[in-house]
Amino acid sequence: MGLLDSEPGSVLNAMSTAFNDTVEFYRWTWTIAAGALWWYFVSKGVEYLDTVFFILRKKNNQVSFLHVYHHCTMFTLWWIGIKWVAGGQAFFGAQMNSFIHVIMYSYYGLTAFGPWIQKYLWWKRYLTMLQLVQFHVTIGHTALSLYTDCPFPKWMHWALIAYAISFIFLFLNFYTRTYNE
Repeated sequence: MGLLDSEPGSVLNAMSTAFNDTVEFYRWTWTIAAGALWWYFVSKGVEYLDTVFFILRKKNNQVSFLHVYHHCTMFTLWWIGIKWVAGGQAFFGAQMNSFIHVIMYSYYGLTAFGPWIQKYLWWKRYLTMLQLVQFHVTIGHTALSLYTDCPFPKWMHWALIAYAISFIFLFLNFYTRTYNE
């Protein structure tokens, strides 16, 4: 039995087994990521319906350009992402956005309890700040990926950077109108 024999216990066999296990683990994690991204896309559809219901109920005070732009484009762009470029690059932004949405919907859920709890919810402006941080982090992460060996399509990187910049302008406008007046 030599070191490079393919018999059990040989170095070649151990390396082959380690390689195969790594490939299987990699495939397994991508399957989980793809499933998570699909559910993220579904959540964007639910948020889109939120906008539709606001409009149908004539809740015009809750419908702004930012709201409509955000929910309509997110649903459309995530459909493009899931259809043609689903992968690990997309997972980072979706994970970060989901984290922020958990905080945001927790805030809105608490406000539904009425005025007695609303006086304790002084931190709404910090949610907007957190969203602005998210867009800057997205730009940094995406720009870094442009200069590394990332197989994600370059056009999609640039589109994401432009999209994040549009959100920075819209959310800054919302922040200044809401909290600086």
